[in-house]
Amino acid sequence: MQRPAKLTTLATLLLSAALLTGTAHAQLAPSASASAPAGTTAEARKANIVIIGTGGTIAGAGASATNTAAYQSAVVPVDKIIASVPEISKVANVKGEQIFQIGSESFNNERLLKLGKRVSELLKQPDVDGIVITHGTDTIEETAYFLNLTLKSDKPVVVVGSMRPGTALGADGALNLYDAVLVASSPASKGKGALVVLNDEIHTGRDVTKTNTFKTETFRSPFGPLGYVVEGRTLYYRTLARPHTLQTEFDIDKIDKLPEVAVVYAYGNVNPASIDAAVKNGAKAIVYAATGNGSVGDYMVEPLKAAQAKGVQVVRASRTGSGIVVRNAEQPDDKYNWIVTDDQLPQKARILMALALTKTNDPKALQQIFWKY
Repeated sequence: MQRPAKLTTLATLLLSAALLTGTAHAQLAPSASASAPAGTTAEARKANIVIIGTGGTIAGAGASATNTAAYQSAVVPVDKIIASVPEISKVANVKGEQIFQIGSESFNNERLLKLGKRVSELLKQPDVDGIVITHGTDTIEETAYFLNLTLKSDKPVVVVGSMRPGTALGADGALNLYDAVLVASSPASKGKGALVVLNDEIHTGRDVTKTNTFKTETFRSPFGPLGYVVEGRTLYYRTLARPHTLQTEFDIDKIDKLPEVAVVYAYGNVNPASIDAAVKNGAKAIVYAATGNGSVGDYMVEPLKAAQAKGVQVVRASRTGSGIVVRNAEQPDDKYNWIVTDDQLPQKARILMALALTKTNDPKALQQIFWKY
């Protein structure tokens, strides 16, 4: 069908006007290099991030997409995990390194030291801007706290995990890893200590703890997260008040062995033999995860005093999950030469006590360390 002449002419005029307008806009718009500040490029240099794989759920796989809590952890190599999140390459230059392939419940002192020393080595390299560690969530808080106390660098170190394997519907690992790389790449993360990133939140390794067996929002800090990761932006709202990394007396490069520290859990009718067993197995300190405000049953006082008399330090903690254990409140700590944890959870107190014992065995000095960190 032949178009009417008036419509054809009108279309030609509109097209010509659009082309002229576009040309004018192109002439008026500054180039990318012209709009960038002097001495910079249009695209900032991407950070160099090393991603260390240790296993965990983030490296797990299930038999079915509906297996969100029943699956096999620590089966997917770190390089495959990285390859499954191609968006990472847009924000950082990354390379993977597999140091372990275990569930984090299998972390022990030897593996903790090996990981810490390797992270320290990498942080000393001038071409490494930050570290991301993929880790199981069961003990992620202990590893992060250990690194927070022992690494001697202000470069970002981020520990990341997931609550669901990558094969599951609603898997959280890919976004968690992407967010962790963003945080490790951000200049704002410098000097923040070891961080834990999951579920869009940035936590300090000192405070964070796992609070639920399967929910993705399981990680909580008593004073809230340090910040959030939102739409590719790293947003901080507070900093850690307690000393960390460069500010501590603990240096991973100078620690080759950690003293044995036992955690004994209190409950109604707890057997005093648990204290004796810890002493016989070579514990240099016992963290007593007591009820309430570090309460010790009357029949448990003498076994703990006996352990102290044998040179085993006694630390009163609380199994409640939050709060402060007050010195000389539930027990006469000064009289017994016992130590209180301040606000440290039993599993965090174990880490701090092991490190503290590499420096001193004096109860008064050990108490000061707990109040400091």
